[in-house]
Formats: sequence, C-alpha cells, structure tokens
Amino acid sequence: QLDLLWTRKQNVMYNLFDWPTQKHSKLIILAIANTMDLPERIMMNRVASRLVSLLFRIWDCSKIAQRCVALPLVCLLIPAELFPQLFGNVTDLSVCSQVAALSGDARRCLDICRRATEICELARHKRAPEIVRMAHVTEAIDEMFSSPYVNAIRNASLHEQIFLKAILAEFRRAGVEEATVQQVYHHHVALCRVEGLQSPKVSEIMAICSRLGACRLLLVEASSKYLHMRVRLNLSQDDVMYALREE
Repeated sequence: QLDLLWTRKQNVMYNLFDWPTQKHSKLIILAIANTMDLPERIMMNRVASRLVSLLFRIWDCSKIAQRCVALPLVCLLIPAELFPQLFGNVTDLSVCSQVAALSGDARRCLDICRRATEICELARHKRAPEIVRMAHVTEAIDEMFSSPYVNAIRNASLHEQIFLKAILAEFRRAGVEEATVQQVYHHHVALCRVEGLQSPKVSEIMAICSRLGACRLLLVEASSKYLHMRVRLNLSQDDVMYALREE
C-alpha cells in the first residue's frame, strides 16, 4: 500500500524507489495505490520520476460479484458444480450492493462472502443443508463491523461524528490517511454549512479532537502545534463509515 509509506520528507519512498536504479541492483518493486493519480497528488518530483504507472482495467459489478462468490468456495475446496446450490440467489449483485453501501473496497466484499460461507457451513453441521442466504451475509457484515470503536462512534456527539466525517473527506481529497487538524477543520465547517448547523470555534474543534483521541478513535500527534497537529484514524475508514451510516 504505497500511501502508507508517505512521510513529510518522503525519504522512505525515495530510498525505496531509488534502490532498483542502482548499479547491479536486482530488485523490482511493485507498489499498489488505490488512486490513479497518487504520484501527482502527494509525491515530490524526485520520487515520482522513479515510478512508472500501470493502470488496471476496472472490473464491472458482475465480475466483482462472480469473484467474490467463487473465491471463498475455492478456499473451502468446494466443487464448482455446487456453486449454485450453495449460494442460490446471492450469486447476483446483492452482496456487492450491500458492501458498496458501506465501502468501495472489493477486498472487504470478498472477506464478507468468505465469512458468510463459513457461517453457512457451521449452520449446515447443526441442521439440514442450506444455501448461503442474505441472512448469512448480514450476520457476516454485522460481525465484521461490530467493535467497541463502532459503538463509541455511534454514541458520540453530533459534532464529534461530523469531525470524523471531515477526516474521511480530507483523506479522500489528499489520498493519504493522515491530516492536520486545520485541514479537517475546513471540511468540518463546510459540512456544518450543508447541515445548517453553527460552525464550532477553533477551541471547540481542539476539544473535540482531544476527546476523540482520549477514546482512542484518533491517534493525535503529541505536540504544541495546535491546528497543525497531525491526526490519524485508529480504526479503518470502512468501520467509521459503517458506524456513521444512517439506520
């Protein structure tokens, strides 16, 4: 995950990608990024110049659905002819649609399908054989996204939840899972305007950030930089989006 190697001076990425260019080097580096323009967004020219981008053709929904359903069954060594009997109507786009409402990550969709298959397998040992149903998928989703952190977000105050939404917005904009309080504050003010709410003062934003840090929902840089303090999520973006979704 290339974006996780980003630092302010970018020394880590520079040294890593400069290594294959050295004489007698036999190293080839393949890096993965979730955005097509990540080098242009966050990298200095001296780092970006050492990269060649290879864009993969985007899968359509039907291909994602086929792979997400097939791979868990392959892992369980289930014959291909049993696919329809085991998954029934879930082989369509229903699982992908469920996951897309929470996350755009196809890997999470695969994990949910795998867990739904395991839940169905356990149920088959206890009673008559059955296929994987949406009830199994829903149970897998609830199990995967349930955690004390998720419950803490759901019980957080309105502005604490808006602050978390602002963090997600900044992460998407920058392509890096780290931001300053000031960057997040700009998104927070914009979200308040959309919702017709009064924007909090800077001191109130700092208090919100401190409370979320005390709950360990955020990792807050320990410094006196005030608005220039850097913050990160202490849980995945998918978990935050799941906790913030409207029932």
